Amino acid sequence: MANRTAKDARSIHGTNPQHLVERIVRTRIYESKYWKEECFGLTAELVVDKAMELRCVGGVCGGNIKPTPFLCLTLKMLQIQPEKDIIVEFIKNEDFKYVRMLGALYMRLTGTAVDCYKYLEPLYNDYRKIKSQNRNGEFEPMHVDEFIDELLHGERVCDIILPRLQKWHVLEEAEQLEPRVSALEEDMDDVESSEEEEEEDEKLERIPSPERRSRGCRDRAQPRRSPAVRSPRRRSRSRDRRHRSRSKSPGHHRSHRHRSHSKSPERSKKSHKKSRRGSE
Repeated sequence: MANRTAKDARSIHGTNPQHLVERIVRTRIYESKYWKEECFGLTAELVVDKAMELRCVGGVCGGNIKPTPFLCLTLKMLQIQPEKDIIVEFIKNEDFKYVRMLGALYMRLTGTAVDCYKYLEPLYNDYRKIKSQNRNGEFEPMHVDEFIDELLHGERVCDIILPRLQKWHVLEEAEQLEPRVSALEEDMDDVESSEEEEEEDEKLERIPSPERRSRGCRDRAQPRRSPAVRSPRRRSRSRDRRHRSRSKSPGHHRSHRHRSHSKSPERSKKSHKKSRRGSE
């Protein structure tokens, strides 16, 4: 009795809402301690309190395939089937990120394609960190936008096979969804406008001003002076002078050497007298 779906619950995707979870995983949840102690007798109002106590997202973990509290509460919500307004408030909750993740997963399982794109795509702007528990029971860092991307484009999340989702362009062509508006369009428009202004400034700088034009006309009107040409005569005279100085120098040195080596008559007389005195 405790595991049966509520009597007033509607069928989702043509089947019992609890059957969206595979039978093996569903039996593991029914046998878990958390389901028996924490999920027994929960209502739509009390599920919020339990969701606020969540500390991670995940499916089953460990060698004995133990379900996480996140997966147990998901199955409980499929069982009691809360109203759509409550799920929307779960998704819009910014204070408790795991409450938002629980509402997003339930919306992805039970909502239409239009509702999934309408309520889940805005969560791409949520970059908060969350913890995800893998099959080995280890915790891995994750972000809210990554979890939302897996919900919209993945086939299995938290060990639950997701229903098929129609593509955005198909719904857009059927006029069920409006064209996408990127959050970066305003920034791109600002960048494009600034680039256009820079291009206009560069064009204005390239165009010469009237003062520059008048200066250029004056420069053109003035005759240009031809470069001075040196006369070849000066070069020839300088070369002749160098040649003459070189021709005079060796003879001059030779005469100087000859004069230095030649003895004067006075020196020869003195030396002759000294030789006589020595003989006497």
